[in-house]
Amino acid sequence: MDVLALATTFFLVFDPFGNVAVFHSILSRLPEERRRRVLIREMLIALAIMMLFLFGGERILGFLQLEPATLSISGGIILFLIAMGMLFPARSLMTEASDDEPFIVPMAIPMFAGPSAIALVLLTTTKYPDQWPMIAVALIAAWAVSAAILIASPLLMRFLGAKGTRALERLMGLILILVAVQMFLDGVAVYQASLSS
Repeated sequence: MDVLALATTFFLVFDPFGNVAVFHSILSRLPEERRRRVLIREMLIALAIMMLFLFGGERILGFLQLEPATLSISGGIILFLIAMGMLFPARSLMTEASDDEPFIVPMAIPMFAGPSAIALVLLTTTKYPDQWPMIAVALIAAWAVSAAILIASPLLMRFLGAKGTRALERLMGLILILVAVQMFLDGVAVYQASLSS
């Protein structure tokens, strides 16, 4: 297993550049002295949720009676839809105005630890059940870089501007489409192999 490639995939799924503008919009309604603390808290909650699926993913799959091929195909579809949303953005329900301080929803879930990230964690732990330390390293590394980008989002917004941030997100969306298609094809191959055996 290539840890760097896996960490890069996690990073693409977390889509920190795509979340910069939305997170900035949500946090702008809070007092400036609380914004960073709320963001760090939400990122830690997201990491805890993903680690829960990392260590309990096999039991969850067993309980739901899901095969690895099913997870790979559905994970590829989810990633593809997420990537299409990055390339062709639409107005999100998550951007609705609210004066409440965000707690878990929408920042930790589903904007950071969303269905695609959880599906990727489950898929990877199913494919490499004995390599959970490497998966954890890749997950934490991608999380740390993504969290740092989001914490530095005010500086990024000023430096890149809205157009620069949008261009980076679209580039990440293109790469994520390739990852999603490969994941889908891997699932189809595993399913065909199970039928022929």
